[in-house]
Amino acid sequence: MAEYETSSGAGAGNMIRKETALQALNTIIQLHFEKTLEKKRSVDLQKKKLWKLFHLFFIFLGLIFLGQTQSSSRLQCRHCWIPIGLLSLSHLIFYVSVAQTLRCINGFKYQRRCHKLTLGLATERLRRLKNHEIGRDEEEECLEIHYQEPPESYFGKFKRNWALHFAFLIFVYCFMVSSSVVLLCF
Repeated sequence: MAEYETSSGAGAGNMIRKETALQALNTIIQLHFEKTLEKKRSVDLQKKKLWKLFHLFFIFLGLIFLGQTQSSSRLQCRHCWIPIGLLSLSHLIFYVSVAQTLRCINGFKYQRRCHKLTLGLATERLRRLKNHEIGRDEEEECLEIHYQEPPESYFGKFKRNWALHFAFLIFVYCFMVSSSVVLLCF
């Protein structure tokens, strides 16, 4: 009778340990899934902010351009420094705003990627635990889910994004300055 209780007690202990492991992994998965969704919403909100900045900036540039074409009789070539200075100041302010917004977007995307990698690892371990692919000695190791980070090559994506945005902004700045000089001096 003592042998039966010992063997049934050990089986129950394994069952409880496995149930606890399943609950822990499900909690980890739920947490990282919620964090992934939260970061996606944050990225979407920052992208909307970036588009709003772009729209306001191009409306401002359109107003400056319209003002130059309408008052070409009052503004002459010697006055071209006024619109160029205004364009330079507005571009500088806009560059800082875009840089800050892109920094936030890239940070949220990086954090989201980390949560997705951790979520994938936890899901894989849960699948292996449910399919009995993990031995008893690996069960405790299975519960240790470290925060995963993407490889260094992942940062290249962010650098390309920055380069594209700022190349476009520099092109717009050059175009607006040269347009101002042509409108006022020729």
